[in-house]
Amino acid sequence: MQIVIERTTTPKPKPDLDKLGFGRVFTDHMFMMDYNNEAGWHNPRIRPYGPMELDPSTAVFHYAQAVFEGMKAFRTADGRILLFRPRQNMSRLNKSNARMVIPLIDEAFCLEAIKQLVRLDQDWIPSALGMSLYIRPFIIATDPVLGVRRSSTYRFITILSPVGAYYEQGISPISIHVESEYVRAVRGGTGFAKAAGNYGGSLKAQEEAHQEGHSQVLWLDGIERRYVEEVGAMNVFFRIGDEMITPELGDSILPGITRDSVIHLLRHWGITVTERKLAIDELFQAYEEGKLLEALGSGTAAAISPIGKLAWKGRTITIGDGKIGEWSQKLYDTLTGIQTGRIRDEWGWTVEL
Repeated sequence: MQIVIERTTTPKPKPDLDKLGFGRVFTDHMFMMDYNNEAGWHNPRIRPYGPMELDPSTAVFHYAQAVFEGMKAFRTADGRILLFRPRQNMSRLNKSNARMVIPLIDEAFCLEAIKQLVRLDQDWIPSALGMSLYIRPFIIATDPVLGVRRSSTYRFITILSPVGAYYEQGISPISIHVESEYVRAVRGGTGFAKAAGNYGGSLKAQEEAHQEGHSQVLWLDGIERRYVEEVGAMNVFFRIGDEMITPELGDSILPGITRDSVIHLLRHWGITVTERKLAIDELFQAYEEGKLLEALGSGTAAAISPIGKLAWKGRTITIGDGKIGEWSQKLYDTLTGIQTGRIRDEWGWTVEL
């Protein structure tokens, strides 16, 4: 399919880099493509960024048949543009599509469309260290009909947002509330998919955690309320002695691309990584025994987010004296170095535009 490009005639002024934040400012253009049962995916186009008109009965508003991805473009010191493992994002988007009964996309074509969009708006990519261009592809059901059923029409959209450094004052450990009342996902559900409804359902616990002074929520499994699953929008790792442990993947945990990268790096460095069930009481016991040395979250937004405190059932423990651990720092430096071209990419993870 040929992508039709309509350039804006009223380009927006570039934002103040000191006030970017995350997901508040959007570039001049967006990519769109439609689906119906007769034509399949069709009419790919890049057009000026702006509002879309949808009927009040549009299916996504009522039944949350929607999926998304999150990825980034980075500007290197010599001016090149790098994407980090974008093929994995497209593959994961199709896994989410399959779970939410959304038609599969042509992964290679959609990645090429994203590349064209980023090239068109490349002047929006910040060059300052720690900054990047956030890429948000998403798909929504567009049937203007009420009824709990699979939609017959969809829209694929990608928007871009220049974002500031996740850690404005430098990488710093965060405080985490272990959630014992609410659950994010259960076996057989949609927890492994990047489905929009997963995140809406997590906001109550997140709000309550913020009120208690915590940055994120650590979710436990939805059946026994005992086993660690993931932190907010991140996967989670715990260093117990000389071993790094992360919850094993299942249909209630998102298979993070940064998670996979972390596992690859650690094993490349000769560190034992174990993917298994990990009980919250086991973590607190390891702390009592002086074996819980580091904890971290991994995800697109921050790459690596060290965890300094865990609060559970009225008890708070401080991990590693509240300072970033040795492995966490090395992971952060290596991942961000590869993403920005400052460190040689040995695995072919980056794609240059």
